[in-house]
Amino acid sequence: MLSELCRRTLQHSDRAPVNPTTTNPSTDSQIVHVNLADRSYDIVVASGELPHAARLIESWSKARKHKTGSRLALVVTDVNVLETHAVQVAQSLREAGWRCEVEALPAGETTKSLEQANRLYDRLIDLQADRHTLVVAVGGGVIGDLAGFVAATYARGIPFVQIPTTLLSQVDSSVGGKVGVNHPRAKNMIGAFYQPMGVLIDTSLLETLPDREYRAGLAEVIKYGVILDAPFFEYLETHVSELNRRIPGVLRHVVARSCRLKADVVEQDEFERTGLRAMLNYGHTFAHAFEALCGYGELLHGEAVAIGMIYASRLADRLGRIPAELTARQEQLLKLLSLPVRLPHPKALAIDSLLARMQLDKKTVGGKLRFVLPSRLGHVELVDGVPPAEVTAVLSEFQERT
Repeated sequence: MLSELCRRTLQHSDRAPVNPTTTNPSTDSQIVHVNLADRSYDIVVASGELPHAARLIESWSKARKHKTGSRLALVVTDVNVLETHAVQVAQSLREAGWRCEVEALPAGETTKSLEQANRLYDRLIDLQADRHTLVVAVGGGVIGDLAGFVAATYARGIPFVQIPTTLLSQVDSSVGGKVGVNHPRAKNMIGAFYQPMGVLIDTSLLETLPDREYRAGLAEVIKYGVILDAPFFEYLETHVSELNRRIPGVLRHVVARSCRLKADVVEQDEFERTGLRAMLNYGHTFAHAFEALCGYGELLHGEAVAIGMIYASRLADRLGRIPAELTARQEQLLKLLSLPVRLPHPKALAIDSLLARMQLDKKTVGGKLRFVLPSRLGHVELVDGVPPAEVTAVLSEFQERT
């Protein structure tokens, strides 16, 4: 179980945020400050700011001129957003006097690999990059995690900026400094904690985001309500129509609130040492196992999290921690936002294989399964020693429903 300190910290529905979000009324932008001493940074949530990215980057960057005479930046992106988003960022930097190079990688989860990291190391070496070279990640969570990992490890650390282009990366992976790559046998097993210089979130990019990717991001938004903020969950329940129509003002509020909630946790457990930050992984023990065994890319991460939350909530119900009504509310909201709540082919995944995969979860200690489980809406706890028989029962139950 969590310590009493962790329990009090997670009761966000009962108190205001530690560092409230700042709103600029003239632009409708919002600034979420992440307070981490000398690693502190701002998350700017705005609309239509991508063509002016250099203004923010220069306010964050302390980059000196490269020996070639200009400040040097490498924009890391993928082929899907190269022409639509990355080119705008690169052009903004060039107009501000930077020497800016672009490296476009294949799209998809398989790109988050040591092989692609080596490709970026090669490019940086070719550019004779030094410790003042700036890496700018323009893309979804895969690009942000990979580019951040390369920035953390090249020359023992060079600065980087996050410009997330998907809802999932805007509310989750771009916040908090977790960077890394996948191993063929385990997701996110190789990585580091490395904070960006700043994060620019342009919610206007969500207007053209493919529907499946947009909805996958909503799963992480719902997660924040379940684990930290009951009123926020209720806000989502009453704004389903606006979320389905991607209303700009609602999106800015939802993104900024999600970032604030995650930042509050990160500020108190940056390196995941107290168990507090583990609370952000609600549903993920199931989700990571589903992703790995289905094959990376078969399920989007947010889709796996949506399914994993329902499995975890049902497990909490079986353990007598919550009433069935709480699982039903989560399931209803996920369905209204067109998110999956069941595996597409559950009988194709052997329960023994799923359990074995969960043993690789970073929360596992001494071979004993640990799960983040709700005790009420807006409050979760890290539960040790969950009997494998109970997990098996939940997996079997969902298999029998199909």
